Amino acid sequence: MQDFSQITDEELIVRLRDGEEQITDYIMDKYKNLVRSKAGSMFILGADRDDLIQEGMIGLFKAIRDYDCGRDASFFTFAELCISRQMYSAVQAAGRMKHIPLNSYISLYGGSTGQGEEENSVLSVLADNGLNPEDLIIDKENVEYLEKQIEQELSAFEKQVLDLHLTGMSYSQIARVLGRDEKSTDNAMQRLKSKIKKMLTVRSR
Repeated sequence: MQDFSQITDEELIVRLRDGEEQITDYIMDKYKNLVRSKAGSMFILGADRDDLIQEGMIGLFKAIRDYDCGRDASFFTFAELCISRQMYSAVQAAGRMKHIPLNSYISLYGGSTGQGEEENSVLSVLADNGLNPEDLIIDKENVEYLEKQIEQELSAFEKQVLDLHLTGMSYSQIARVLGRDEKSTDNAMQRLKSKIKKMLTVRSR
């Protein structure tokens, strides 16, 4: 395979449009590790890793096909978005997001937006109220209770935000995948945290 390592992705796309078809294989190979990384994060939603990698490569191919140098952001950003969307759509279509693992709940309350900015976690708020949130989270029965309540109380958008947040995505990445603005995504996160706090508080009584 020809060495294109010193050429920017954007320049490569232009050359691809001019007929250098081997560039597609080069970019697919270059970004395969990004696809695998995304598959690893999406795996928490219950999908099969190999299936996710396949879907991610489809998303990458679509990014190469559809990228517009004059309209879109950098190719990396556009490819990351296409890969994530393709994987998430596959997970949704398979209906595999009904049961979130126990350790996912723990990650929900980690207190970071994924962008290096710390925020007050629900766990810390509950601790301030004299509750023992670690016991609430770790207890299997309470996790099952949370799963049921989350399914009933969270809106479809809030559940989508929660699902993607648990994969480690930042608010901006979640917003891009779901086609929403960052403000509405942030608002949904605050609402769902407030709802889960209420669930835990009721459960502790």
